[in-house]
Amino acid sequence: MTQQASSSSPAQEASSPSWSVDNTDTGLSLTINGEWKALSNELMQFPEDALTAASPKAGQSLSIDPAGLKGWDSGFIMFLWNVKQAAFQASLVFDDHTLPSSAQRLLALLPGKAGHPSPHQDAREGILARIGGTTLNILQEISTSCSLLLDVLRGAFKALRGKSSMRLKDLLVDVWNAGPSALLIVSIVNFLIGAILAFVGLLELRKFAAEIYVTNLVGIASAREISAIMTAIIMAGRTGGAYAARISTMQGNEEIDALQVTGISVAGYILLPSILSLILMMPLLYLYGTLVAIFGGFVVSMTMMDLSPTGYWLSTFNGVELSQFAFGFIKALFFAGFIALAACRIGLKAGRSAADVGIAATRAVVIGIVGVIALDAIFAVLANAVGI
Repeated sequence: MTQQASSSSPAQEASSPSWSVDNTDTGLSLTINGEWKALSNELMQFPEDALTAASPKAGQSLSIDPAGLKGWDSGFIMFLWNVKQAAFQASLVFDDHTLPSSAQRLLALLPGKAGHPSPHQDAREGILARIGGTTLNILQEISTSCSLLLDVLRGAFKALRGKSSMRLKDLLVDVWNAGPSALLIVSIVNFLIGAILAFVGLLELRKFAAEIYVTNLVGIASAREISAIMTAIIMAGRTGGAYAARISTMQGNEEIDALQVTGISVAGYILLPSILSLILMMPLLYLYGTLVAIFGGFVVSMTMMDLSPTGYWLSTFNGVELSQFAFGFIKALFFAGFIALAACRIGLKAGRSAADVGIAATRAVVIGIVGVIALDAIFAVLANAVGI
């Protein structure tokens, strides 16, 4: 069986690809002639029944005779692969040792037989399967986060012994970004929150002639709940999102892979300064935000009630116990650790494209805010249980 591409001149016929299958004493022989290049648009197809027409016997060999081959590229490899599939279907042994070595290597990269697409599976799962899969994913994520936390703690202990891979310069930069750089937005938000609390409180307490208790309202609410939550939400949106974006960008630039290849601990070199800086700065920002919130309530109260400034501050600090500040301080520590750890984890598992950077930052902010509110609810239950 012989096939040749059609052409318009004898010169073109000499270089056009052609093939023929002949019976020999040792089996079938596939003779290749001409120039086999995909750009010429003259590549030929090998019919599936081409070998069957030669009446081969099972176990015979199919050899290649490339004596007339003048040039080839990937199109020739695809033709040979089709021949190899046909030989497999006819139970023949495909013998390619006569081909150029480069063609043999390329052909070896292709599978021995064509794969068949797997049957379509119904993507719908039962409710129990979805619940089970979600539960397993959550447990796996908790396990991974705990392992990451342990790595960070090991890095912290090494830092105390002076053996950590963390650089002091990185720590100071992160401390500045997580602390002093956030003072303005923390001041504005907490001042307005304190002013709103005082305004609403005065309107309600005035009905009962108990305006003086607005100092306790603003002080306790700020020290116990509002300042810690608002500061944590600010840091989740400002610092947590920045951590996730920075680490996911390093992931996309393969900087994380480079650190791992060189044996540098990612937890100690990248994560530790980020987490440590936020844990150090967050409680201080909480205390600062509490004082600013109380000052916001003071400004509103001085314009709406007949009370001296000294009397306002004395009433505030006499009505707010030190335990309220300690409770808020402890909450701020846990909020900081959660925000930093969650942001770093999200950055590490982000994809490597530019779009994944934005997705990681958004996810870090959302998870940080929701996690802070959930942690605050847990602290509220614990505080009620211990009588704080």
